[in-house]
Amino acid sequence: MRELHGAAVLITGGASGIGAAFARAVTARGARVVLADLDEAAGETVAAELGGRFVRTDVRRPEDLAAAVAATEEAYGRLDLVHLNAGLGSGMTLGEDFDPERYRLLVDANVHGVVFGVHAALPALRRAGGGAIVATASLSGLTPFPGDPLYAASKHAVVGLVRSLAESLAADGITITALCPGFTDTPLVAPFAGAFRAAGFPLLTAEEVADAALAAVDGGGSGEAWVVQPGRTAEPYRFRGVPGPAEHQAPPESVRSGDGVR
Repeated sequence: MRELHGAAVLITGGASGIGAAFARAVTARGARVVLADLDEAAGETVAAELGGRFVRTDVRRPEDLAAAVAATEEAYGRLDLVHLNAGLGSGMTLGEDFDPERYRLLVDANVHGVVFGVHAALPALRRAGGGAIVATASLSGLTPFPGDPLYAASKHAVVGLVRSLAESLAADGITITALCPGFTDTPLVAPFAGAFRAAGFPLLTAEEVADAALAAVDGGGSGEAWVVQPGRTAEPYRFRGVPGPAEHQAPPESVRSGDGVR
């Protein structure tokens, strides 16, 4: 189990849902939190409840994420754990309902928010001597989701990024994990929660997903994609027949340089 007493934790999308539940879970284990979110009222309320800090953050802006990391180090002198949790759904397909601006917003939040967050956090985690990053992906980052294929594409990108970064971060004592929950009772799913319940479809609670995130951090693995489903113990997804981060072999120089790429 990772020691979290006194640890400094930064959580994007921390004002509600999974982010707020994770903030409560790590605070219960003695961590100190900074919540980064666009919802100032909710963020300030949760931060006050937990004795933490709130920083208004738009994860689409790399300068906002850099400022959130700086605020965490200023408040607590270090950064030990980052939960890159902020995200959006698109609610559209590539048919007549497709809106390029909504698509750009989705990718900015779900993909760029993780990329910018990792980039901002790494120097601080290295200064602390190592740490952990958890990025909220989705079960649809591993499986098809015909109802929102663009959301699924963005979450597949998060899983691919996490799996590809693990090896390079190991030398600095930094682990990185993708969290892949199924449908969860959060503000993102709220408009459809009644229909799910009417159909007898079980929803995860935000607390169940937060507990899975902590289990992933405690497990100490890196490059893993943790599946969280109702009624099942959360565990890393097994990519059958596909090399994991530890088995990755560097491609030939001709491929890395671009020669021979088809």
